[in-house]
Amino acid sequence: MSALVVRSFVPVSDARAEVLILGSMPGRASLDAGRYYAHPRNVFWRILAELLGFDADDAYEERIRALMSARIALWDVLQSCVRKGSLDTRIEPDTEIANDFGTFFREHRRIRRVYFNGAKAESSFVRHVRDDRYFASVSFARLPSTSPAHAAMSFESKLRAWRELLSQNS
Repeated sequence: MSALVVRSFVPVSDARAEVLILGSMPGRASLDAGRYYAHPRNVFWRILAELLGFDADDAYEERIRALMSARIALWDVLQSCVRKGSLDTRIEPDTEIANDFGTFFREHRRIRRVYFNGAKAESSFVRHVRDDRYFASVSFARLPSTSPAHAAMSFESKLRAWRELLSQNS
């Protein structure tokens, strides 16, 4: 398997978004499907379904509507990178190009909380994006990765940690 240039998706968002969940870069299954978190063993949709009260097996468009109704936006830190396979550990660091967060935050002024779906999303954001003058009123937190590669942590433990999304939203 050779390394390929991979590109992320456009953000799932609207002007009402108050929370932003950031992944690093979609994996091969997601890129092939053209959908966020499409790998069948990635528990992202299962966790969000538990938290927001929708069915994880709903059509993708319905799941996206549920996120937007909860004022949650979804995107990736990286716009593009070179990666062999799907694992974050296979991203070639010198090829990482971040998405345009300056424009995103100017267009989404209500976002006050950003959650990273795993360590790679957080480290790439800190490396390429984090600039205090743009994010003075935004809080950041890393949550456990929902990826099947992070199988050492149980679903229940991940769900408990991800409840932070709602605990601050009340």
